Amino acid sequence: MEKKLKVGVIGATGMVGQRFLTLLDNHPFYEVTAVAASARSAGKTYKESVGERWKLSVPMPENVKDMIVLDASKINEVASKVDFVFCAVDMPKDQIKELEYAYAKAEIPVISNNSAHRWTPDVPMIIPEINSDHAKIIESQKKRLGTQRGFIAVKPNCSIQSYVPLLAPLMEFEPTEVAVTTYQAISGAGKTFKEFPEILDNIIPYIGGEEEKSEQEPLKVWGKIENGEIVKAQYPKISAQCLRVPVSDGHTAAVFVNFRKKPTKKQILERWAAFKGKPQELNLPHAPKQFITYFEEDNFPQAKLHRDIEGGMGITAGRLREDTLFQWKFIGLSHNTLRGAAGGALLSAELLTALGYIKSKE
Repeated sequence: MEKKLKVGVIGATGMVGQRFLTLLDNHPFYEVTAVAASARSAGKTYKESVGERWKLSVPMPENVKDMIVLDASKINEVASKVDFVFCAVDMPKDQIKELEYAYAKAEIPVISNNSAHRWTPDVPMIIPEINSDHAKIIESQKKRLGTQRGFIAVKPNCSIQSYVPLLAPLMEFEPTEVAVTTYQAISGAGKTFKEFPEILDNIIPYIGGEEEKSEQEPLKVWGKIENGEIVKAQYPKISAQCLRVPVSDGHTAAVFVNFRKKPTKKQILERWAAFKGKPQELNLPHAPKQFITYFEEDNFPQAKLHRDIEGGMGITAGRLREDTLFQWKFIGLSHNTLRGAAGGALLSAELLTALGYIKSKE
């Protein structure tokens, strides 16, 4: 790319916003030209605004430390500085919807980490390797919004990234029922161990709204575009339980699955090893070279050892074996704030840039 696109991060002071900024540091496509947050953070430098609340193990990028934080609600001011934005705000869902619509109608594409628009019928919910074709719905959305270049695209919930990428290569065998339990890291709640002492030596068997998302969002990812809307798939039927566990990063999934056409173990492993999508074909900056890595060891994958594989953008799997009630069972693992949050949204932006949906205003 000859000239870098100007990007803003809305909700820049939170954990996912921080992760966006580290991933965008020296990015080959993009240059951060605006950081925005709530009115109480506006007017300070980014370093002053975040203060002691920097939550990542990697340091704050030098290029954003002295940027003045803008008020995210002042749409025109932010829009004047950017070609598109990432959005990762902590607000009530109806307010997030209004905010993201306001940016889109100001002709600023919005790549959202939030859940507010995941079920808006003409908003694509993208896992780039799986449903890149859903980008086509953007034209219908722009027609509805009356925009030339403004639109909203979202990434799915972080919990589904640990198992949906492992089911996607197996769709030819027609999975019918899936039972999954996710063991989710505390960073999924935007927490560190210092901020979340009650999780130590503990498991919390409830994460608000997470089970419904885990059961329903994959069906939109596998859905089809019909009459300007994404119609969700009817199968597989998914039953989910979601637990918060004392792990800093990395969501693990225990998956049980039945197929209409039962594959062999050899077929499953072959499909996983060979699976790739548009990001790999286009050689996008944050596309993992090997999307799915399978481990033969009985005690792999492990969050601490394998969450950072392929820069945190790869999916790992293990313990594939036949089951007594279901046909097959296995373990999946993904990095929840990289592949599952900021990294997944960034890869979606890279895809939409390569496909021509995100471009310079100039």
